[in-house]
Amino acid sequence: MDNDDLLPLLCATAQGDKNAFSSLYQQTSGKLFAISLNMLTNRAYAEEALQDAFIKIWHNASEYNASKGTVISWMISIVRYRSLDSLRYHKVRKEQSLGDDEYENESVDVNYDEETKLVNCIKQLEPQQKQAIHLAYYKGLSHSELVDHIETPLGTVKSWIRRGLMQLQRCLTL
Repeated sequence: MDNDDLLPLLCATAQGDKNAFSSLYQQTSGKLFAISLNMLTNRAYAEEALQDAFIKIWHNASEYNASKGTVISWMISIVRYRSLDSLRYHKVRKEQSLGDDEYENESVDVNYDEETKLVNCIKQLEPQQKQAIHLAYYKGLSHSELVDHIETPLGTVKSWIRRGLMQLQRCLTL
């Protein structure tokens, strides 16, 4: 699944092509669901977040800007934000605690070569960077919540995240 395959589908989706949108969904939904499920640890919430994300993708396909990243990275950011919204919604309502829930390890369509590469890149991060990125991106903690959780100044937390993300980007593009 590379940008050359997804870009024409997204462009056709922007023109209202339902078949292109269906193909886009077929090619990306497994990976995007895995991301949402990892963040939310609840299958129903992850499915809801994914559905909301694809509705947003359908309505906003014409807003994709190739100069800001690949199609899949744009879609991942939409899923991530929808998942964070869900996490915050359920956190406020105390329906789900952060990170302690278990979920059944269910089969999802993920490219394991990409998954393995990401895991290997994450292993290369400093422990503080790993922790800060995990809490911010997978558990949905805001910067202020991170500061309270790991008892570290805000500037330091932001630096760990920024440097860690830059290192991950370099590692993933090699």
